[in-house]
Amino acid sequence: MTDNRPTAGKAIELEPGLTCVLAPNPSPMTYWGTNTYLLGTDSLIVIDPGPFDQSHLGALRAAIADRPVSHILVTHSHLDHSPLAKPLAEATGAQILAFGDSSAGRSDIMNSLAATGQMAGGEGVDHDFQPDHIMADGDTVQGDGWSLTAHHTPGHFGNHLCFISGDVGFTGDHLMGWASSLVSPPDGDLTDFMASCTTLAQTGIKRAYCGHGAPIPDAQFRLAELIAHRKTREAEIIAALRPAPADPETLTRKIYSDVAPALFPMAQRNVLAHLIDLTTRNIATLLDGENPQLSATTLFALK
Repeated sequence: MTDNRPTAGKAIELEPGLTCVLAPNPSPMTYWGTNTYLLGTDSLIVIDPGPFDQSHLGALRAAIADRPVSHILVTHSHLDHSPLAKPLAEATGAQILAFGDSSAGRSDIMNSLAATGQMAGGEGVDHDFQPDHIMADGDTVQGDGWSLTAHHTPGHFGNHLCFISGDVGFTGDHLMGWASSLVSPPDGDLTDFMASCTTLAQTGIKRAYCGHGAPIPDAQFRLAELIAHRKTREAEIIAALRPAPADPETLTRKIYSDVAPALFPMAQRNVLAHLIDLTTRNIATLLDGENPQLSATTLFALK
């Protein structure tokens, strides 16, 4: 796979024992579509089976052929990553492994926000997702030529896992080359996201295969770039708040002045994530009464 968009449904060998099959679900959120990875030669591990799509299921079964599948690993349960896990498991007899259901791994503040029912996430959540086995932080699964260690990397999503094999990482939507990961409360938590960037850097990975887009040849450089990007965005939000309190919508229009209209809601979710993080760190505060509710019109101010 190169920086040129591959053909959906076509199995592409990335390196010996590693194949990628692109799902046919391109969008502003998924870029070319979801990458499904097949690891192994004589037997397989599948990472991120993708959206519920019969053509993608057919493409995966063709790429698998008559080889046994031992495990299906799911990085996180957004609708573009996990729904095909169950049909693929039924077709292959493989076990589904993940950190937990779609509520697993949420921070306390995001659990509180989710409980209000007033905040929808930025990407569709697979509320029906249930793994056969929980894969906790540090757990390892063995396959044909692969040994994968799970690292819990919440931030983009509470139950997000990255899978590390030596200096190679399968980083889902936490680390991508084509864009910075969307962090959309209450499913995403920027405080957790930044901590997970440090966690992932400490694994020492050099090369990353992500959930969308081309492989990342220098994962450490990309992580440093991503952290710097978030810190720059934080500085912009603080500067925009300095003259007077403002709400997420107003801040987004000021900071993302050239964003395409279709991407504005995603930009606003990112701004909201930064504001919650700043509030958690006691840098900003909410100004909407004794029991404030977070929304696009909630006023924030610097402390």
